[in-house]
Amino acid sequence: MAMPLRQSIRVGTYLFEQKLRKRDKFPLIVELEPLYACNLKCEGCGKIQHPAGVLKQRMPVAQAVGAVLESGAPMVSIAGGEPLMHPQIDEIVRQLVARRKYVFLCTNALLLRKKLEKFTPSPYFAFAVHIDGLRERHDESVAKEGVFDEAVAAIKEAKRRGFRVTTNSTFFNTDTPQTIIEVLNFLNDDLQVDEMMISPAYAYEKAPDQEHFLGVEQTRELFRKAFAGGNRRRWRLNHSPLFLDFLEGKADFPCTAWAIPNYSLFGWQRPCYLMSDGYVPTYRELVEDTDWDKYGRGKDPRCANCMAHCGYEPTAVLATMGSLKESLRAVRETVSGNTTS
Repeated sequence: MAMPLRQSIRVGTYLFEQKLRKRDKFPLIVELEPLYACNLKCEGCGKIQHPAGVLKQRMPVAQAVGAVLESGAPMVSIAGGEPLMHPQIDEIVRQLVARRKYVFLCTNALLLRKKLEKFTPSPYFAFAVHIDGLRERHDESVAKEGVFDEAVAAIKEAKRRGFRVTTNSTFFNTDTPQTIIEVLNFLNDDLQVDEMMISPAYAYEKAPDQEHFLGVEQTRELFRKAFAGGNRRRWRLNHSPLFLDFLEGKADFPCTAWAIPNYSLFGWQRPCYLMSDGYVPTYRELVEDTDWDKYGRGKDPRCANCMAHCGYEPTAVLATMGSLKESLRAVRETVSGNTTS
């Protein structure tokens, strides 16, 4: 795991504080969606299926920052839509960084080079560029030629200017262990991004393409083979060791979607950003008024094939904190990642 040591200490301290307060439900990272509009039409995403009136809306800065502060989470992932289309996205980031929140701005990178001058490098801030494969594979997934090349150019320019750059890759049943190895080798070795996040595709109900999502056993086999031969230890993956065990089928966990809640134009989304069973105005209402026991694999049929990080990474992190052995393992991998990156 290649999370910076400072961030690891901050998150570890936060988790310890929650334990001391005997809080059983709390946010680890907020998925903030200040708009739904996007400049791409990816086959695995359903965000742009909203009505035109909704796609024109932009969340006010005060509302976006206020939601994060209300939750108390130490980390924020700003998604959408395409966040760089928000006219005040730089101010949202500036205010969150000023409050020492770790901010990841998710982007397809089409606007990144044009918008870089609006941002300032900081240990609390990183661009998270979505890369689903090498050129042909990625451009096919986003339904537009040239996106991969622009994303690569933007990553290089951002790193040249001193920004932290991470990536997020979603894999489908059209992927093979070799296609995963190829793209992660490229990101890790050639582009030398700071961290990489990976996720099996979840059957988002509004996505145009419903045929290429992975099942649980497919996911386990795919990642077990991709991780073989020491790749898992070599890649700078931004995941806890236990979550990677989970992807391989070496461990299993219940869903803890309350730890990575989604806040959008409609409010706090129940139960997670992949499913929509209504919205509430506060994080407290989300936690207290949601029947969390009815969600997860084996409970809700919509969750049957889900192994997404938003539900299971928090469980893995909490399991790590509850085990001295796993905590030491995570520390070793964090230190190793920071030494080699």
